[in-house]
Amino acid sequence: MIKPLLIEIGVEELPAIPFLKELPNIETLWLDILEKNALACEFKFYYTPRRLVLWHEAFPTQQAEREEEFFGAPLSVALKDGEPTPAALGFAKKCGVDFTQVSHAQKDGKEVLYYKKTIAGQSSKNLLQAMIESFIKGLNFGKSMRWGFLEESFIRPIRWFGCMLGDEHVPFSLFGIESTPFSYPHRTISYEPFAYMFAGDYFDRLAERGVVLYPTKREEIILNDFKAIEKKEGIHIEIDEDLLAEVVAITEYPKALIGSFEERFLRLPPEVIITSMKENQRYFPVFKDGKLTNRFIVVSNAISDDYDLIVRGNEKVLRARLSDALFFLDNDLKHGLSYEGLKDITYLDGLGSLLDKELREKAIATYLTNKYQTALLAQNARLNASSLQALMDKSVMYSKSDLLSEMVYEFTELQGLMGYYYATTSGEDELFALALKEQYLPNSEESALPSTLFSAIVALAYKLDSLIALFSIDKIPTGNKDPYALRRAVNGIVKIVLDQGIVFDIKKDLFALSQSYKSFDFNVLETFFLERMYQFFDVNPSIISAVINSGEREIVKLSQKIKALASIVQDDEKLFDNSYEKELYSAFKAVTAKTYNSFEENLDALFALKPQIDAFFDNVMVNTEDLNVRANRQNLIASIYNAFKSIADIKEISI
Repeated sequence: MIKPLLIEIGVEELPAIPFLKELPNIETLWLDILEKNALACEFKFYYTPRRLVLWHEAFPTQQAEREEEFFGAPLSVALKDGEPTPAALGFAKKCGVDFTQVSHAQKDGKEVLYYKKTIAGQSSKNLLQAMIESFIKGLNFGKSMRWGFLEESFIRPIRWFGCMLGDEHVPFSLFGIESTPFSYPHRTISYEPFAYMFAGDYFDRLAERGVVLYPTKREEIILNDFKAIEKKEGIHIEIDEDLLAEVVAITEYPKALIGSFEERFLRLPPEVIITSMKENQRYFPVFKDGKLTNRFIVVSNAISDDYDLIVRGNEKVLRARLSDALFFLDNDLKHGLSYEGLKDITYLDGLGSLLDKELREKAIATYLTNKYQTALLAQNARLNASSLQALMDKSVMYSKSDLLSEMVYEFTELQGLMGYYYATTSGEDELFALALKEQYLPNSEESALPSTLFSAIVALAYKLDSLIALFSIDKIPTGNKDPYALRRAVNGIVKIVLDQGIVFDIKKDLFALSQSYKSFDFNVLETFFLERMYQFFDVNPSIISAVINSGEREIVKLSQKIKALASIVQDDEKLFDNSYEKELYSAFKAVTAKTYNSFEENLDALFALKPQIDAFFDNVMVNTEDLNVRANRQNLIASIYNAFKSIADIKEISI
């Protein structure tokens, strides 16, 4: 039999960001719990800041019967002179029956003890408490808290549980709370609970009490409000998808409202205003004719006949924040940029201060400026070799100077950008100002790259020093752990080099630069850098291995050779005309595309190819008459062997 099942977990307001990070895993977690309890079925997950809801239109009221098989010792061991041995009696005890009920069956070519029994399914009502507890404890929001006298913890205090199977309330107790057929309306409506009579009744009664349960519906309401405001006011609202998801997560009855602030605050850099709006208040910025205006959008979670009071309250809060920002701006401009204070800020133990880092970056930038001097001077004809080097030195040394500013202290995400504004306002050289702005690029997968070779060198100096310096003090990423984002640094270096089309040799240039650092095993750094090539280029990993094994280390040439070989191999892949070789090739590509935490993991994955390898040799003629097909099949087997050989030459093992 099936019935609708509703589960509601009522909580104090959930913080949006940690909740949204865990959101993609929530449905998978519950599905796994359903499967483990033999109650798998379709369901929907809904949420508001105060409730997590699991809804099943058709939920099994009982587990299905299942059969369980038991295999025991061979009969030659289980029986002696026709009588059961202790091994046989132990098997019967394990099965929960008398030995006379045990039969025998064939397994692995032997006659063994055998017993099969039917296990009745349990009532789902008896399982739900443990399932819900497992669900709650399986959620990982990062930090959690305790409340009252409980030992259990959760991201926020749990205040109520509801569990209704059809029209029957399922009683249980968790976190010191008894489940009830009650829920709570929007706080603006009432603080008193309301009852619902059956699972489906919950939705209508909740909607009548000011709660929009479905997140997709809340998003639709917000976007429709935006469109109406844009049409009425002749403006454009910038929609940040992450911010929109946050607002959806923190509202139960959203209402978009437009507010304003004094035009005098537009003297602030637009990024400061937008950051203050988004990060502190979750406001959406408003543009007109492509320019930021002195208006903003706030999404209220209140139900009111007069929203003006809400708008005025938000205007007051934003005015205070922008007043602070304007004060920071004027103070910073008054004092100007300076890097001397960086000596008092520790970079990392063993690597000195931020000023020490700037000095190391300056040495790298000098090396790169000399290496690419011709191209730099061609792009900047107004400079000569001497003035170019002086401007580069200045750019690197001042690149982190805005970390000492009051604005960046308040808005850390604006580092670099504020240096650009302060340099521009002070009339500094355009190359200098732009280098400060672009020094951290690229800073994400979709990020822009430095727009000039001059900026690119400043960005490379930053990333190269971080990479070499951390390796020199043995801060090397292991497994999935990369606390200093060194893998991202390598990706950034490769992207910049390829974008600018400059000559950078992974072995020669990295080795030359590393000589200024504490001595370390350079081979480890080179290997780490080369390993990133397998994630950077989306091609068959064996192609990358082939190019790397050729000895090529210059990044642009590496890229060109990998792409050229991939094009040829892609044509070779068309020669796979047998399903068994296609399956083996596909499985091998999947194995080699992954990153493994240990050699054991890597070997396990390679040995897991055995079924496909066996099927290949059982069904595919390698030495076929077609010479191209024969070579292609031989290359496939050789690639798999070489993958093993990169760890150990397994043909040398004798057992």
